[in-house]
Amino acid sequence: MSVAPPRILCVGTHHKTGTVWMRRVWRLIGEALDIPFVPVHNPARWKKIPQTGRAIVVNWAGAFAPELFDNPEARFLHIIRDPRDVLLSGARYHENSPGRQERFLHGPREDLGGKSYQEHLQALPDQVAKLDFEMQNMHLKTLNEMLAWPYGHDRAMDLRYEDLIADQDCAIFVGVLRFFGFGEAEMETARQIYYDNSLFGGLSSESGVGRTATHVSSGKARQWPSKLPRAAAERYLECHGDDLIKLGYESGKDWLSRLETDQQAEAASPPFAQAAGGTA
Repeated sequence: MSVAPPRILCVGTHHKTGTVWMRRVWRLIGEALDIPFVPVHNPARWKKIPQTGRAIVVNWAGAFAPELFDNPEARFLHIIRDPRDVLLSGARYHENSPGRQERFLHGPREDLGGKSYQEHLQALPDQVAKLDFEMQNMHLKTLNEMLAWPYGHDRAMDLRYEDLIADQDCAIFVGVLRFFGFGEAEMETARQIYYDNSLFGGLSSESGVGRTATHVSSGKARQWPSKLPRAAAERYLECHGDDLIKLGYESGKDWLSRLETDQQAEAASPPFAQAAGGTA
């Protein structure tokens, strides 16, 4: 039985798992290789995808229509990140984001006494309270989206942000390009775009290029052991210890022993707004 060549190249991320990075990389690849870049924010609108020719189809909540998963012409790249780092990065960004691109942040909410999400977050008394609020709100939505992905699908490649951010020889990304059926010349063009727009390449701190424009304050992986307060970590273990195991980030529930934070360290750490950067 012949297998249809990849035509619908689906890229799914989640909030604070490298979305802005991947959006830029895949948009530029599409422009360079004359492949339409098609955001499908509502999975039910999958019919907007061109019926012929290749298309790069993106959804930043890791959500695609069942019809796409059943389509032999479709392949999927899916990226997740350690939820504890997603929590830290999300809370920092939601407290300090000046822009209006995240509409949910800025509208008044009746359940918050007329304050916006951001205003409520900013008014909370300390980092632990801010993280607890984030954990029960936007973070919970993001975590549920990660858990809902059909892991093990035979036409999907599941990757971790932590591996991509360390992919300095681009070997992992080249594997994605092969999985998507790119030719050799196309792979070289796309690989260069990926490198030029990665924190270890063209956007490294040494290059000093485009730091603010890329929405990035720190791309480091595994920030949680040194940045997550113990009280917040204990709460996370209580609420989402099983979820960390389901996503493969832990094999058990003994990870509190790896926390580097204690009361003295927390007192000496920089303010939360500067301490928990991340990549959207």
